[in-house]
Amino acid sequence: MKDSVSALKKEMRDVLENNILRFWSDRMLDRENGGFYGRIDGHDNLIPDAEKGAILNARILWSFAAAYRVLRKPEYLAMAERAKRYIIDHFIDHEYGGVFWSVDAHGHPLDTKKQSYAIGFTIYGLSELARATGDREALDYALDLYDCIEEHAFDREYNGYIEARTREWGEIADMRLSELDANYPKSQNTHLHIIEPYANLYRCIQELNRAQSCNYVPSIGAVLPVDVAVPQETTARLEASLRNLISIFTDHILNPETHHLDLFFDMDWTRGAGHLESYGHDIECSWLMHEAALVLGDKSVLQRVEPIVRMVARASEKGLRPDGSMIHEANLDTGHVDDDLHWWVQAENVVGWINIYQHFGDEDALEKAVRCWEYIKTQLIDWEHGEWHWSRHPDGSLNLTDDKAGFWKCPYHNSRMCLEVIERAF
Repeated sequence: MKDSVSALKKEMRDVLENNILRFWSDRMLDRENGGFYGRIDGHDNLIPDAEKGAILNARILWSFAAAYRVLRKPEYLAMAERAKRYIIDHFIDHEYGGVFWSVDAHGHPLDTKKQSYAIGFTIYGLSELARATGDREALDYALDLYDCIEEHAFDREYNGYIEARTREWGEIADMRLSELDANYPKSQNTHLHIIEPYANLYRCIQELNRAQSCNYVPSIGAVLPVDVAVPQETTARLEASLRNLISIFTDHILNPETHHLDLFFDMDWTRGAGHLESYGHDIECSWLMHEAALVLGDKSVLQRVEPIVRMVARASEKGLRPDGSMIHEANLDTGHVDDDLHWWVQAENVVGWINIYQHFGDEDALEKAVRCWEYIKTQLIDWEHGEWHWSRHPDGSLNLTDDKAGFWKCPYHNSRMCLEVIERAF
């Protein structure tokens, strides 16, 4: 078992560095307009005038910052700092706060709505850079964006976070993340990607405070490493937000009958859009909810959350296929099953089962992760041109219609999978 885990870690590092990060470093740098290009299509054609999305750029920032934190290669820090600078200069709304949804190829605001999901990912990327280097500017922007979400998106009547606002934080009719989503004011997906950055920001602050208290000497590349202390009041508010988010998942988003996570909700948490099951989100949430509880470090919260973590992971098995892959989602009301095999679902499938194996000693979970990794290696990784394809269709044919890199296709799920396996002690 020890040899197989060692081999898995070695393979993950090779794919991370030579397949994923190299693709983004070599192919996506926009040297004319700054930052990164907005799109490479499924046939590997660069679309230089494509719009640039906040999600894409925040995920680039997170991926290279995390890679630098774990592997300490200066070229990864350079990419992370490039992404940070572009986000601050072009995506941060310096007038009203928050983050633009998109800018054009030249960096001018295009879609100026404030999507909580995008703000959350920007916090995630900035906090990871601060975590890796002690970058005070990144930390301050992350804290400002946290304040924006809490001030403008938090529902003080029913609890939870509202999907979207206008640029000026007014009400907006269409709250959807994409055309594939139902138009409801609250969603599991947005809450998942708020708990994720909040946990990372809280962990970042705790680590920086510990480092400062023991006369930490930063590595080369750290920016403004002194005076990283965050006011105790701010840390306490963030901790309270994290505790509340965990309760939102256990009390509102988790379906107590099926142990799947419901996807869309009205303001009062009435489930909307019917009986939907998203297996990739189930397995992703199982480990991210566990991570939030572990970062919080409260034993009573862990005792409440860990049985749910295992239940949600088991529920996600409904989407597993015999070859180790996992299908996307199903609508139980209509009977429609989206059984495309998406890149991000497979990546989260691996991490989710690795998490179950590491913390609960379930060897079957490790086998599930390894089987899915074998599927990824043979069916999704583009070994010739770099990165991963979007998906394979149920008949086994390759999906070349959707992007290789773009608004939603980013170096995040797959790079995070590799980094989680490399970094975890199991």
